[in-house]
Amino acid sequence: MSRYRYGPYDDGPDPLAAPYDVRRALDELGDRVLQGGRPEDALRELLHRGAGGRRGLDALRREAAKRRKEIRRRGRADGTLDEVRALVDTAIGQERAQLFGDADDDARFREARLDNVPNGVAQAISELSTYDWRSPEAAQTFAHAQDVLRREVLDSRFAGMKQALQDATPEDMERVRNMLADLNEMLAADDRGELTQDQFDRFMEQYGDFFPDNPQNLDELVDSLARRMAAAQRMMASLTPEQQDELAQLAEGVFNDLGMSAEMGRLSDQLRARRPDLDWDGGSRLNGDQPLGMGDATSAFQDLADAEELLATLGQEYPGASLDDVDEEAVRRALGRGALDDLAELKRIQRELEEQGWLNRSGGRLELTPKAVRRIGQSALRKVFSSLAARQQGTHEIHSAGSAGELTGATRAWQFGDEQPIDVVRTLTNAVRRGGLADDGRIRLDVSDFEVAETERRGRAAVSVLIDMSYSMVLRDTWVAAKTTALALHALVHGMYPSDAVQLVAFSRYAQEISATELATLEPDYVQGTNLQHALLLAGKFLEQHPGSERIVLIVTDGEPTAHLLRDGGVHFDWPPAPSTLSLTYAQIDAMTRRGALLNVFSLDDDPRLAAFCEEVARRSGGRVFYPDPYRLGDYVVSDYLKLRNRNARRRSA
Repeated sequence: MSRYRYGPYDDGPDPLAAPYDVRRALDELGDRVLQGGRPEDALRELLHRGAGGRRGLDALRREAAKRRKEIRRRGRADGTLDEVRALVDTAIGQERAQLFGDADDDARFREARLDNVPNGVAQAISELSTYDWRSPEAAQTFAHAQDVLRREVLDSRFAGMKQALQDATPEDMERVRNMLADLNEMLAADDRGELTQDQFDRFMEQYGDFFPDNPQNLDELVDSLARRMAAAQRMMASLTPEQQDELAQLAEGVFNDLGMSAEMGRLSDQLRARRPDLDWDGGSRLNGDQPLGMGDATSAFQDLADAEELLATLGQEYPGASLDDVDEEAVRRALGRGALDDLAELKRIQRELEEQGWLNRSGGRLELTPKAVRRIGQSALRKVFSSLAARQQGTHEIHSAGSAGELTGATRAWQFGDEQPIDVVRTLTNAVRRGGLADDGRIRLDVSDFEVAETERRGRAAVSVLIDMSYSMVLRDTWVAAKTTALALHALVHGMYPSDAVQLVAFSRYAQEISATELATLEPDYVQGTNLQHALLLAGKFLEQHPGSERIVLIVTDGEPTAHLLRDGGVHFDWPPAPSTLSLTYAQIDAMTRRGALLNVFSLDDDPRLAAFCEEVARRSGGRVFYPDPYRLGDYVVSDYLKLRNRNARRRSA
């Protein structure tokens, strides 16, 4: 019998997990927009902060910074010099031990030659390369030093070469020379536009073991080689001038001995020309204690460059930054699979917000769509309802709000746009009579079969919401609450009372009628002036367009009127309020009263002058004044609208 073991899935996101609900991200984004942020800034903050339980760009960037710090502590870059110097010194010591017991003149001559070996590693290697060792152990040690040097130098240019050339034969070195020559010829053919993918594939079939990252085309190969070559240059630049001279001479000696000097110079020039965007000079240093060979030190600088590039792309602080700039493979290498999953989720959030129609790009700018604004308003409304339910206020009225009128018992054919309930019995009966009953017993419906149950006609209301957007609202931190409340009320009217008409008017020095989308993204108006008179003028025109409707005017403000319109269209501003401003504002309130409008004021400040003005408004209009906490403004406004709506409904029924 087969045996199976089950455990947690660790190869990426849980394939059985519920799909991420992008609406939660939109709610977070909407909160920031309501505070005055632009949609693109709000999205940027969301991506940096993270959402849906996933880490954001800031957290990933901190991980990348930690990774960079770890790389710098990996070791120091002069390990090859130390290792080769130690091997040379060991070989010289072994040779001296062999010569010590010989009394002939040749032994003394050899000792004198060893005494004159230069201190520099490169010069010592050059001097001893022609020395005829008497000690087999010394000869073996020196050969090992040459082999280490050769493999380290090649590994600093071609990753993995140190392992590939372990115990290399002359034939292996000849193959390296052929690879280098064929590589340069392939690059030259590409420059002439003559290279084909088949030629590249044949090259990889022959030399693919020299390129462990397995590039699939020439561009990938060039990118890999150029990054490696640039890292080797930065590694050299991190050393002291004396160490740089030593390693440069050692490398040049290796390439000369292998007959590769010209081909290597040619390759370096071509890679620089193809990737001038890479950092070929550098400035970073490794500060660890462990000595690293040239190959490992170059790998460290290559990883360091990847970490620094990752830091830049995760920061998204440059013009035109995009999540697509972040190299997913670099994230996986540096931070692991979990970080890659977090990045993929952030990209998904950004993509879904646009593809599902929540955000739209217009003229290079990111904008909220009407669908998104409706969602923000509905979210604000849900918070209001939750708050009301928690305080045990208005629960019954909310559940019944917006319900259709009483059924009359009659039905009629369905028409496009009808909101009345479908009469199921009459609809199925019509289908059967039409011949829609199939042999298998199923009933096939046609549009003409549908009938709706007629209900009593509901009354309509015209609601004008006047929102103070003056600078004082920002200073008192009531501006966001006013916007959120207006959007919640807008969502309530359109969702539960679609027959009602709603107008949003924002007023400061001037007043303007705005849409819900404009209100959501409205930024503070840093000017002085509370022109309620102009707002009431716009509200009056709106109410006149809806004759026969219940007229409701809701005013949200934190200050008495300080501005009014002049005959030439200008604005007069004065504080304390000029008598003319108050007089013209009261005149508009009286006009509202004559129209039969129900006018309520929501005062967001306890200033005595504002309180006196609000009480006078209530006395003139027969309305009411509320003094809500700004954080409960939505509760008051929504509850007041529902009470007015239901009171009028009861009055019509009576």
